[in-house]
Formats: sequence, structure tokens, C-alpha cells
Amino acid sequence: MLTLDRRTALGMFAASPLMAGAEPGLALIQNAGLKLAAAAREQVGVTIDYDPSYRAIGYPNGDVLRTSGVCSDVLIRAARDAWDIDLQRRVHEDMVRAFEAYPSRRTWGLKKPDANIDHRRVLNLEAFLARQNASIPLPSARLLGGDAFKSPQAGDVLTWRLAGGGRPHLGVVVDDYGPVRVAHNIGSGVREEPLWMFKLHKPAGHYRWRV
Repeated sequence: MLTLDRRTALGMFAASPLMAGAEPGLALIQNAGLKLAAAAREQVGVTIDYDPSYRAIGYPNGDVLRTSGVCSDVLIRAARDAWDIDLQRRVHEDMVRAFEAYPSRRTWGLKKPDANIDHRRVLNLEAFLARQNASIPLPSARLLGGDAFKSPQAGDVLTWRLAGGGRPHLGVVVDDYGPVRVAHNIGSGVREEPLWMFKLHKPAGHYRWRV
């Protein structure tokens, strides 16, 4: 009998259906978390640089060259590849409806949504995911390492405030079997690293968005 390890299972998406997302009318995506995890992992070796500069991009489905990007682009590109969901459009439309629910005015002094950049900001993605009822509470003790998040699953979105300044950071869980592993871009392109390597950073959010 053929035995599949966790990494093979991720590639084949062999799991039971996950629950539908917050928006009514969306078709159930089978194995949504595993598909998102696999799409995030596939960015390793493709996105090889980090560039936080402001860029004017198309709308919808706008993007900069995939060889570069920021941490939020890992989630944005994975959602497009795995789920055919455009977070640029989703975030922009939600900000048009509820601009005050987002930190753009108080954090950056903006007066209206900007589809070029809003979805690429971690703070905005945190607000959007919370509004999708995707938040998972953090342990009250705010522990470090893997204990800072409650049983992360493949496809979960984790956010931090980085040590030495508190810059927001985001990663996607790509493996939850054994040591949890995360795909993220912290400055040298997309890498896959164990969760314990984030132990010096402050956990900020844990999200499980299923569509």
C-alpha cells in the first residue's frame, strides 16, 4: 500500500472538505487550506527579492513582477493561484464600503482607498480577515515560538510585530505536521522556515480564512 507523507499530501490536496467562507454564494473550495499552503510554498525560489516601494498596478488582479514583493504578497498571490480570489479587489471593495474599519486614515493619513497599495499592507489584511470572521484568538499569555498560536493548520495566516521597531509581518503556514513551517518574505525573497524562528517577534494575529 502506498503511504503518503505530509508534503506529498500537500501537493495532492488529499483531505476532507473545509468549511465555506463568510461571503454567501461562493462555491465550496475543497481542501482550501492545503491548496493555499501549496501555492504559498511554490513561491519559494520564484520571488527572490523584497521591494516595499509604492507601485501603481492594474486593477483588478494587479501585481508587481513575481520575482519581487513584500510579505503580504505571499498571501495575495497564493489566494489567486489556489482559490482564484483577488484580494486586491476584495480588500478595495470592502474599504469602499467601510473605510473607517481600516487603519488607513489613522495610520497613514489617507482619506480614501487606494487599490494600488491597500491590499499589500499587513494592517489592512488583518482588518479584512477579521471582518471575514477568520480570527483565531491568541493565547492570553502571548507565548513565544510555536506556542504563540493555537494549533496552526496549513493555510493559516499568521502575523507579527517584528522585534526592533514593531514592523508588521505576515506569513502563511505551509506545513503543520511536526514542526510548523511558514512561507514568508522578510527581506530576501520568499522562504520556508520553521515557526520557532519567529520566537523573538510579537505575535499579532492568527487567521483561518476558508472559502
